[in-house]
Amino acid sequence: MGEQQRVKFPQEVIDEYAALGVDLPALFSAGHLGNRMGVQIVEASADRVVGTMPVEGNTQPYGLLHGGASAVLAETLGSVGSMLHGGSSKIAVGVDLNCTHHRGVCSGLVTGVATPVHRGRSTATYEVVISDEEGRRVCTARLTCLLRDLPGDSLPAADRG
Repeated sequence: MGEQQRVKFPQEVIDEYAALGVDLPALFSAGHLGNRMGVQIVEASADRVVGTMPVEGNTQPYGLLHGGASAVLAETLGSVGSMLHGGSSKIAVGVDLNCTHHRGVCSGLVTGVATPVHRGRSTATYEVVISDEEGRRVCTARLTCLLRDLPGDSLPAADRG
């Protein structure tokens, strides 16, 4: 599905994670599922995350973009925004996702834009608007993530997560 682009993060965020030994752009390239689906994150900050996904290869039997594919794009973008809001001491875990599908799309590229609805200490909620190449809304989604403290090194592997 093409070469994976690196995520564009604000430099201060890259530096914060680099100090912890984490290559943030590589870590949040879209993940294994996102890579298989061709998701590319092209802009990322706690205020706005933008990503694209091809329709081809992500369709249901009628040839339309699969609703589950839209959900993957929405959860990917909202999770990245939540993680950036939480900062380097937190991990973001999706706890609620809902999607409303407005129109079908058969070809091209869809673009998702995630913006915060709520950013608290323990949860973050993002609205994700997915549009087709003509700018028509295909799907509106809302993702809420729980912001958990990073597990300590003393925790057994079974207790981390």
